[in-house]
Amino acid sequence: MSQKSYDGSPTVYLIPTPIGNMEDITIRALHTLESVDIIFSEDTRVTALLLNHYNIQKKLISSHQYNESKNEGKLLSYLEAGKTVGIVSDRGTPVISDPGYELARIAIKYGYNVVGLPGPTALIPALITSGIAPMPFLFYGFLNSKDGKRKKELESLKKIAATLIFYEAPHRLERTLQDMLKILGNRCISISREISKKYEEIYRENLENISGQLVDIKGEIVIIVEGNFQGETHDNLTIVEHINLFLKEGVSVKDAIKQVAHNRGLPKNEVYQEYHRGD
Repeated sequence: MSQKSYDGSPTVYLIPTPIGNMEDITIRALHTLESVDIIFSEDTRVTALLLNHYNIQKKLISSHQYNESKNEGKLLSYLEAGKTVGIVSDRGTPVISDPGYELARIAIKYGYNVVGLPGPTALIPALITSGIAPMPFLFYGFLNSKDGKRKKELESLKKIAATLIFYEAPHRLERTLQDMLKILGNRCISISREISKKYEEIYRENLENISGQLVDIKGEIVIIVEGNFQGETHDNLTIVEHINLFLKEGVSVKDAIKQVAHNRGLPKNEVYQEYHRGD
């Protein structure tokens, strides 16, 4: 179903707010904060500081990860009454590793306009200052806080050629870096903390050298990790074992032989003969 953002009907606005520096807010975001009837806020105290800074008075409703789904009915009641609604997180863009998804989803489900404003988000400044290839990139957000699940997540990402972007809490940073070194290998990495704030810092190193160096780091952290541009090698496998790997993935014998020949830089006929030698 198509949707027009400015047709005058009740609308939900996803409004990015500064991640640190209060000046990092768009004129449009300020106008939208002034014009909406109600604001659903991750932390009303944080949002109140922003609104007070710009002399904006609005009713705030607490809406965070623990109560967002319970606020769905409340949101719909405002929209049914013809109200416009703003959604903000503490810092950055709602929905991106922040609350807002459930409310946006329910509004879309019931046919209401949902408009996302462009604005601050920590991952982009961290990426463009990292010195690591910016495209393609994969934004993962927060890894699981449990060691076993975090390691499984990293295992699932280790073959990806795209630059990887993560958010992480300071107290988990060292364990995460150690897991990355063990699972992803010694890749180039950039760690940005407190982006746009007074004590903003960027650490650019490789995983081997930086591990153990940031035990006491504080603030909000973005990790940029070089992708696996070298790809996976199968030098330790015989030609037959290499072909069997593709067969297990459902590839036909003909295509498996063709792919192995390409990967190893061998003539297809040679690979074919080696595979069928034992027939």
